Amino acid sequence: MSRSNVFVIGLDEGNLDTLREVPEAQECTFHSLLSIEELQHGEIDPEELLKKAQVKLDAFEGSVDAIVGYWDFPVSTLVPMLCSRYGLRSTSLEAVVKCEHKFWSRLEQGKVIEEIPRFGIVDLKGEAKVPEGMSFPMWLKPVNSYSSELAYGVADEQEFHEAVDRIREGVSRIGRPFQYVLDQIELPQEVEAAGGEACLAEEQITGEQVAAEGYVYNGEVTVYGVLDSHNYPDSSCFLRHQYPSSLPDEVTGRIKDISRRVMEQIGMDSATFSIEFFYDRATDRVRLLEINPRHSQSHAELFEFVDGVPNHHAMVSLALGHDPRMPDDQGRFKVSGKWYYRRFEDGVARRVPTGEEVAALMEKEPGVKIEIVPEQGQRLSEMPGQDSYSFELAHLYIGADSEEELCAAYDRCTAALDFQFDE
Repeated sequence: MSRSNVFVIGLDEGNLDTLREVPEAQECTFHSLLSIEELQHGEIDPEELLKKAQVKLDAFEGSVDAIVGYWDFPVSTLVPMLCSRYGLRSTSLEAVVKCEHKFWSRLEQGKVIEEIPRFGIVDLKGEAKVPEGMSFPMWLKPVNSYSSELAYGVADEQEFHEAVDRIREGVSRIGRPFQYVLDQIELPQEVEAAGGEACLAEEQITGEQVAAEGYVYNGEVTVYGVLDSHNYPDSSCFLRHQYPSSLPDEVTGRIKDISRRVMEQIGMDSATFSIEFFYDRATDRVRLLEINPRHSQSHAELFEFVDGVPNHHAMVSLALGHDPRMPDDQGRFKVSGKWYYRRFEDGVARRVPTGEEVAALMEKEPGVKIEIVPEQGQRLSEMPGQDSYSFELAHLYIGADSEEELCAAYDRCTAALDFQFDE
């Protein structure tokens, strides 16, 4: 039996190992298409990236059976553009951009749900003003970004203008290439007027943060998992994602229903998605934060630990035209988490844990996988893809039989990781 050739945009070693755990892996050969460095570091040029990808695909001697990706922009938009050119299964570019352009996404969400905050565009080219009808506190963010880059919570006029200045300075890194993508499709008048280098203001929503993961297959929306997101104390920075959610079934049922209605409105098909929500226990209110037009590769091990199959399974199945149904409770553990070990001050990593030290720690701690983020000698503020308030030192994927065991394993591991910094 011939194997299917699956090209993965931005394939990295960690996710290659995870992809080899999906049921379809026995009938697939995974090929790298464009590197992480080409996709995320420095200036992003979608047109040049498309040309590079096409050169590799056209030179390939076998069949090109699927093109997939699990990263944010530009990968999220390159996948449908390339699939369209090669006649492969994917959702439309328009559906992806309806999710990625935060302003357009809010307009679409507002057509079918009420669970969204007030929002508006902030003029970065002229005199920046708080959008009419909005009040502090609020968040300012580019209409397209990833890892909360250039996203700022502001409490008053002074913080508002300071954030606007920082966003003005950095918005073009992603905004300019995003405009190239916008130019490929027909846009509503208000979205076209905003463009790709715009700033969105949204009134602050609070509560417990939750994520819903799902897919659309033959027009039917399925949510296969809901996860909790825990922040560091008094911070908007993630401490961990935890699966499955501890929220009551009635609440997760509402989250799934909102997800279905929104994704049907977006018009997505043959694709995975991840939607972030807030749930306020005091008011029993659910509100939608943002839609990602891809599943979260950060959650792959979490689903594998608990359900027995990483969520990459749905992505690969859809691309090959198979039913992407996910199993339940077939894994080794009852609960799992992805932890973000962070530092909240800049510095140079004078020492990071060695590969041998990390391997020894993982052998000592069953159900733990550790990835070190900075390289030795690297200044933390020069690492790509960091949020506006912290720097990631390590990612820890942990499976356990209770939340208490999960937290205890994290504490033991981080205590053993020897980082040293020059201020």
